[in-house]
Amino acid sequence: MEDARTERKLAAILAADVAGYSRLMSHDEEGTLRLLKGHLGELIEPHIAAHRGRIVKRTGDGLLVDFASAVEAVRCAVAIQTGMADRNRAAANDNRIEFRIGINLGDVIIEGDDIYGDGVNIAARLEALAEPGAIFISRAVRDSVRDRLGITLEDLGEKAVKNIPRPVRVFRVGPPRADLRPSAPPVPDKPSIAVLPFANLSGNAEQEYFSDGISEDLITDLSKVSALFVIARNSSFTYKGRTAKVQEIGRELGVRYVLEGSIRKAGNRVRITAQLVDTASGGHLWADRFDRELTDIFATQDEVVRKIVEALAVKLSGSEEQDVRGAGTRNIAAYENWLQARQFLGQGTREGTARARDLHRRALEFDPNFCAPHVGLAFAAVADYANAWVADPAQTLDEDERWARRALELDDRRADGHVALGHVRIWQRRHDDALAQLDRAVQLDPNYAQGHALRGMGLMYAGRHREAVEALRLGMRLDPHYPNIVLHLLAQAYFGLGEDETAARHLLERIARNPNTNASRMMLAACYGQLGRIEDTQAAWSGLLEIDPSFSVEQRAKALPYRNHADFQRIVDGLARARLPGPR
Repeated sequence: MEDARTERKLAAILAADVAGYSRLMSHDEEGTLRLLKGHLGELIEPHIAAHRGRIVKRTGDGLLVDFASAVEAVRCAVAIQTGMADRNRAAANDNRIEFRIGINLGDVIIEGDDIYGDGVNIAARLEALAEPGAIFISRAVRDSVRDRLGITLEDLGEKAVKNIPRPVRVFRVGPPRADLRPSAPPVPDKPSIAVLPFANLSGNAEQEYFSDGISEDLITDLSKVSALFVIARNSSFTYKGRTAKVQEIGRELGVRYVLEGSIRKAGNRVRITAQLVDTASGGHLWADRFDRELTDIFATQDEVVRKIVEALAVKLSGSEEQDVRGAGTRNIAAYENWLQARQFLGQGTREGTARARDLHRRALEFDPNFCAPHVGLAFAAVADYANAWVADPAQTLDEDERWARRALELDDRRADGHVALGHVRIWQRRHDDALAQLDRAVQLDPNYAQGHALRGMGLMYAGRHREAVEALRLGMRLDPHYPNIVLHLLAQAYFGLGEDETAARHLLERIARNPNTNASRMMLAACYGQLGRIEDTQAAWSGLLEIDPSFSVEQRAKALPYRNHADFQRIVDGLARARLPGPR
């Protein structure tokens, strides 16, 4: 009678735990728990939901997850490990949380919400065998997913495991752990530099915006020098609050020099210390200290930039002599409001953007001819439009255009003003005008990573896909920790070239970083459709509808500014191969 009530099923079981959890807890219990909760809530659990998994139980530092498909279980595991590798880039080695994952496909016994049996036990034993950051799978899983996911599988042979009578054939997914991290980019053949965020020594955390702002201004000014290669702020600031050797930073970012320093602001006085370090030797190429009145901050920034240029034996052209200047205002109140606005805008949130808009307007009350806040207001409008935070998108584009045009009236040599206007021109489907603005932006600032990325986007929507790939790749080199949207744009360009396997790989990486993206899931389904992988097309589409049940291809057809109808039709055709809906 007991056997008659036993319920069984075939399931793919994923077991995961944190490598070295006890050591991490003994080192910093509260910090480890905080990080673990963040990884679980922001990355791991969303991926499990997106791949239709069910969390059976939690074990402190681990999870047991039930999937109906071995393919979905492995996809989920790859997404988790890719996302964790990305998150751990900016973490010190002894503070990294790294998961071990084991996956088995087998028979399990169901009792209520729990599951038991060898199917579960083998997954747990595979997890115990795996190295930190690795995924180990059984032969049954290998046979189910082989040649279907575009991954490598390394045969590790048969392993004897605890309480399992027969050896288990084990396979490692993907390359060895050491190769999961991106390879070091090559150092350019011209002077290359990363400006790290200057330490705030003011004794007041609220002054962080000031030290960050000075650091960002230095990056902006140096990046205008065509003889230099300057890493973008987005990547330099991943080292904020992190202890790292300059040699390590140089290797990770692919630069020869690092500028670091500190700022102490007290009353009307400011002290800046700065040192330029050779990442090859660790030696100082130049160092100085500046004690000045706050009203001299702009001249001080100019002086720091010029001393760095001199130390690197770089000559400025006549126009660069003109461009490498301070913030474009001599009003301290306007400047400080703009620094705070820029910090809020960089948060990328609706609330932060609204706060930035207020502070930019406040800066203009102090100096109506200060160009930078006009650019900031244009970018705030871009954020509202791109994230659909407004009821009237057309009105937002008009507002974006007005602020950008006014910025260029005040200073037509501001690269970010041309980028703001070029961005709105893309969405207005004025492709030639957009590219003219974006070309001008990267001429003025050859190290402007965001400018190169948006130029790549403009080229892609204009149908110039090969050039788009080149522009996007250059933006990624200037910003090694590039935003994940760049992966989507790169995939769109490769899809336009008909290189669907390459496009799919970039889309999978983008989804791993941002599981809630509907756009990348649509493109992934289209890629699989073009490749004839109908089951994978349907799975990608199902994942899309789970995160966005109201998604409409018709709405996307109206919104995406492709110049050539055939480029969007390729998406529709890919979906149609799996009998998925297209625009009516």
